[in-house]
Amino acid sequence: MVFETVGVVGLGTMGAGIAEVFARAGIRVVGVEADQEALDRGLGHLEASTGRALEKGRLSAGEREEILSRVTLTTSRDDLRDADLVVEAIPEVMEYKVALFTDLDRICKPSAVLATNTSSLQVTALAAATGRPGRVVGMHFFNPAPVMGLVEVVGTVVTEPGVVTSVSDLAVRLGKTPVAVGDRAGFVVNRLLLPYLNHAVTLLDHGVAARDDIDNAMRLGVGLPMGPFSLLDLIGLDTSYEIMGVLFEESRSERHVPSPLLRSYVAAGWLGRKSGRGFYGEPAAESTPEKAAASTVRVEGSQELAATLAAAGFKDPAEPDVVLRVGEAALGERVVQVRVTGKVAELSGSVLTSRQAVLCARDLLRVAGYTPVPCRRSVIDALLYAHLNDAVHMYSSGYASIADIDAAMRLGCGYPQGPFELMESIGLAKVRDGLRALYAEHLSPSFAPAPLLDQLVTAGLDAFPRA
Repeated sequence: MVFETVGVVGLGTMGAGIAEVFARAGIRVVGVEADQEALDRGLGHLEASTGRALEKGRLSAGEREEILSRVTLTTSRDDLRDADLVVEAIPEVMEYKVALFTDLDRICKPSAVLATNTSSLQVTALAAATGRPGRVVGMHFFNPAPVMGLVEVVGTVVTEPGVVTSVSDLAVRLGKTPVAVGDRAGFVVNRLLLPYLNHAVTLLDHGVAARDDIDNAMRLGVGLPMGPFSLLDLIGLDTSYEIMGVLFEESRSERHVPSPLLRSYVAAGWLGRKSGRGFYGEPAAESTPEKAAASTVRVEGSQELAATLAAAGFKDPAEPDVVLRVGEAALGERVVQVRVTGKVAELSGSVLTSRQAVLCARDLLRVAGYTPVPCRRSVIDALLYAHLNDAVHMYSSGYASIADIDAAMRLGCGYPQGPFELMESIGLAKVRDGLRALYAEHLSPSFAPAPLLDQLVTAGLDAFPRA
């Protein structure tokens, strides 16, 4: 297939970015909006984006002018009649998209491919609304489209042979990495990302740890580019809630039930950055920070931590103010369990542990150079292991390859490692055993280790099979 002219319907931030990507690759673009006011906003997005690239030296003035000259803007869908491919980027409302695809099917030439940029809606339903279901695909770009390197190319059960391959080849021409997937809710990235984010909201709602502590644990402990609450505010809480609803509608899985706290924030209009308030942005509450001082400490299970605190002047008498037990359960009024991951130290106690001991432990770990995360139980284990388990289930179902899943999460979410790379660096047995412990505590199917993971560990293997 030859794609010389591409139409883009919907020129909001996402659609304008998609138009820019095609124009940068030397392809003629016809951008369509509902009215002149929306069209002017779309042009503004294009000019602002390319202007920033010019200021940063990523484009010359001549290159910018060429890119803009390749884009024709119109309010008439009939101007798409000669397009080889049309990508829609209108709001995520199925009724709107079905009506649009029905109209595009009438307007566009029979050979044209129709693509949706939906992040979670069913592509098959859009294909069925046309007389060319075999030439309808998903082409899911990530925001900001000119920067993000991933495109999810979604085929359906009725997609003609070669269409997904041709659209994937086009994505390569655009300088993107395509990941070809089937038509399941959330595709790869959102199907893995949103349950993890939703789970973080549940931990917050249940008082397992505070917002900033959860964000710090995943960012500084695991190495993710953003904590879950910062990322939810960026995505939009309403968008996240809608995607969780779509996932649950398809799977009916406990893992995909939207958090009641997330629902409450959306109902209150706290949608994240777009509304000025989400999990962040609320007025600062006036409070007096809790303080506690320890002059003596005993460290059990880490000679390095003991030496660091001794060098800082802390003594270890027979009856210390607090006992830091690294890796082992805490039992006693002054005993606090410490779990170190990277530069994060998760602190938790038993029902016997005093609040004073936890506060002392928090300040001691700061002295030792760690970011302390007070929590009722490990945030990192609960969030990370369930997230990785989802990736194993995805691969085991034949939905996507290990290479594609890893590439999708690196390029689509900025992960330093893909889920399978991360599991292998942690150790498959450690992940499996962590899940078993979580399942024993919660009896939730979400924490039951995926059969493939269990089988690999039982066989003594510490890597996933790759073709």
